[in-house]
Amino acid sequence: MPPVQDSQASRPLPGPLRCGRFTLTFERPLVMGILNATPDSFSDGGQFFSFDDALRRAERMMLDGADLIDIGGESTRPGAPPVPLDEELARVVPLVERLRGASVPLSVDTYKPDVMRHVLAAGADLINDIWGFRMPGAVDAVRDSTCGLCVMHMLGEPQTMQTREPDYRDVVTDVRRFLEERVTALEAGGIAPERISVDPGFGFGKSVIEHNYALLAHLADTAPRAARRYPVLAGMSRKSMLGALTGRDASGRTAASVAAAVCAAERGAAIVRVHDVAETVDALKIWAAVRDAARGG
Repeated sequence: MPPVQDSQASRPLPGPLRCGRFTLTFERPLVMGILNATPDSFSDGGQFFSFDDALRRAERMMLDGADLIDIGGESTRPGAPPVPLDEELARVVPLVERLRGASVPLSVDTYKPDVMRHVLAAGADLINDIWGFRMPGAVDAVRDSTCGLCVMHMLGEPQTMQTREPDYRDVVTDVRRFLEERVTALEAGGIAPERISVDPGFGFGKSVIEHNYALLAHLADTAPRAARRYPVLAGMSRKSMLGALTGRDASGRTAASVAAAVCAAERGAAIVRVHDVAETVDALKIWAAVRDAARGG
């Protein structure tokens, strides 16, 4: 296991991320607000399932300072059943169409190539794929667009990933090698490097404490080792890794989620994916002020 990393203040910034209508830079970590247009997500399932509720939620997150909105039409919690294609399209495409003029990038959380094509036509700026664009046709679906890509590591699949004990030789090294392989495959398939970001996949086929906290402690070491420093997305908001230490259920994990986001920022996260946007934005302002004071000192 590598040594615990130095502060982000001593590391170079990730390269810019080309993201549809936008080019994102990372002088500070960006906050991605989660918009679950689903009835069964582990934390807020059903709260924003109606179209109007989802729109209000997106608007609230942007007012609270979200830098990106991540729209999901299928729950990827452990054990979640797959959603038929037509149903997922009905949940996400109208939201993308309505929000396509938003002042922040619109991300869609999907692994299905047909969904990717439809949401890109509707105006999505980023595809956030838990399968790392491994599904047949996924690379073809995004190749000719200008969208950003987020490539996530997952061991197993949502239906089974936590039903048996995950096994790694070294979780940090194994996750990095997987992401390196996927980045190499994407670039060989015609995807420009500046369109790619990576996600170690907290909670997706990892032991609740040992693997997840090793990945958080060594977050920057999960990024592919290449000439380009790929932006790393960290998504830990309200997850069981936080409940395991605090004893709180998903609805009571706001403080723990904010703490995890700050820890991720300190360890090089370029984007943090969260439910609690306002609280995370405020916490990262304080963190950034301390970082900048350290740099100035």
